[in-house]
Order: sequence, then C-alpha cells, then structure tokens
Amino acid sequence: MEIMIWVAVIILAVVVEAASPQLISIWFAGGGLVGLIAAVFGAPLWLQVILAASVTLVLLLATRPFVRRFLADKETHTNADRVVGREAVVTEAIDNVLAKGRVTVLGGDWTARSLDGVAIPTGTKVKVERIEGVKLIVSPAESNN
Repeated sequence: MEIMIWVAVIILAVVVEAASPQLISIWFAGGGLVGLIAAVFGAPLWLQVILAASVTLVLLLATRPFVRRFLADKETHTNADRVVGREAVVTEAIDNVLAKGRVTVLGGDWTARSLDGVAIPTGTKVKVERIEGVKLIVSPAESNN
C-alpha cells in the first residue's frame, strides 16, 4: 500500500509540473522517488516520510535559486523601445474616445493614443512617453506648448 502512495505522489508531482509553466513541484517527485525506494526496501513509514521530506527540501534549497534566476529573465527585448522619448509627428488625428490616431517616429508608422486623453490634431509634434502593447502613448512636444 505504501508503494502505491509513493507512486501516486510522484505521478501527481509530475502532472502538476507538466501543467505549469514554472517549476513548482519537481522537487516533490524526487522526494517521492526516495520514499518509494525506502518503501521497497521495507523501511517503516515514518522513515520513508522523513527521507522523502529531507530529499525534497535539499533539492529545493539546492536548485531553487538557480531555477528562479533562469526563469526570471523571460522578458523579450526588442528595439521598439528606442522610440520612447523621441519626437513623432501625428499623421492621423489622435482621439482616445474614438480610439483613433497614428504617428510617425524614426520612419515607422504607429498607432497612438494621447497620454492625458486630449485630442491632438494632424501635423502636431508629440513626444513618445511609453509603449503599451502596439500603441505609443504620446503627449504634445515641448515646442508646441
């Protein structure tokens, strides 16, 4: 019976791990394997549990910092952020209410929205404040104030 419990622990840990984009339960599979081995060799249940918990803890402490560092740097950098802080020219009037507006910056054509919600007419020079998805958030350039 104990062997079946350890097999279930291992299978559950592997299934949870497979369903998750992060490493969250693989350490329990290792601990479950040690518990299973202890059960096969006839160790008492209390020793199986202590061995499984100890191995799980050791695996977690030994690998989690590395795994966290490895998984943390998943941000994809593009050169699109080079337009932030640049001056652009409105090519289609920006109106947040109507969800319209386009600008040209560094030779590229972008959908744009006003930072403060104010409509900005065609031909106005604006400053790119940030990028939200595929839209530039802009404000009137200093030279226009």
